[in-house]
Amino acid sequence: MYITCLDVEGVLVPEIWIAFSKASGIPELKRTTRDEPDYNKLMNWRLGILKEHGLGLKEIQDVIATIEPMEGARAFLDELRSFSQVILISDTFEQFAAPLMKKLGNPTLFCNTLDVAENGEITGFRMRCEQSKLTTVKALQSIGFDTIASGDSYNDLGMIQASKAGFLFRSTDKIKAEHPEIPAYEEYGDLLQAIRNAMK
Repeated sequence: MYITCLDVEGVLVPEIWIAFSKASGIPELKRTTRDEPDYNKLMNWRLGILKEHGLGLKEIQDVIATIEPMEGARAFLDELRSFSQVILISDTFEQFAAPLMKKLGNPTLFCNTLDVAENGEITGFRMRCEQSKLTTVKALQSIGFDTIASGDSYNDLGMIQASKAGFLFRSTDKIKAEHPEIPAYEEYGDLLQAIRNAMK
């Protein structure tokens, strides 16, 4: 019995913070988990920049409303869900992800939540659990599932390496060079085939 666990940003939808960086004209916000492996450090740094510029949840949600899934992502997900249980595991937040999930056909998503003040300022964030992707995969394995995992960033490596099969998808040259043992794909069709083969 298999469950496929997928990262969201960079795999199915564009990186939210990169889109917001462009829209807000704040280049520092382009930093993601592809650049910074320590997610808590990255998020605290982002919140500091938002506070400095007087930006809150509404401004980010306005940008998210304009983001569309990557070309082919919805068809890929629909096809994958036709032969595998699928859980999206992301370090994003409920307040960011909801409109994007709707555009992807409302798949199951495990993510985190933001603390937001009445004036819309993002005052903090609550992670669902430590190392949420790896922890989730191990929990699924503990109840009898074999997991297959795919993602593009440093924070996906734990779940990829712990799974029966794992793949990088549209990752960076740096991550691919550091982990030549992990098969890497650029196209949804190739990833789909790799997942099918892993389930045989």
